[in-house]
Amino acid sequence: MKLDAPLSLSATSPIESEREITNSLEYNSVNIITEPVKPMDADCVEKPESALVTFGTTFITIFLAEIGDKTQLSTLLMSAQSHSPWVVFMGSAAALITTSLLGVLLGSWIASRLSPKTVEKAAGVMLLLISIMLFWDVVSG
Repeated sequence: MKLDAPLSLSATSPIESEREITNSLEYNSVNIITEPVKPMDADCVEKPESALVTFGTTFITIFLAEIGDKTQLSTLLMSAQSHSPWVVFMGSAAALITTSLLGVLLGSWIASRLSPKTVEKAAGVMLLLISIMLFWDVVSG
C-alpha cells in the first residue's frame, strides 16, 4: 500500500480519481472567477464610510427626528418668553452638544464591549418595550 496515494472507498482507479479531482478543481476555479464574491458572515468587516457620508447621514437623521420635538418646542417658548433668542440658542445648542457627546461616548463604550448583533437586538427589545408601555398608557388612560 502506498502512503502518498489518496484513499478511496469507491471502485475507481487512482487515475480516474485524479481526473475527477482535476475536473473538480477546474470547475471550481471557473466558478470562483465567474461568480460574485458574497460575504459569508454578517459580522464581516465592511469598507468604512467616508466622514462626509457619516456626517450627512447623522445630520439628516437627527435633524428630522428633532423637528417638532419637545426640545424644539421648549426652545421656541423660551426664546419667545426671554426676548433673548441668541442666548436661548447658545444655551440649547450647548445642551444638545453635551447630550450628543454623552451619546457618542456611551455608544463607543458599548461598541467596544458588545457585538453589533447584541447591540441591535438590545435596541430592538428596548424600543419594543417602550412601544408597549406607550400603547398601554394610551389604552388604559
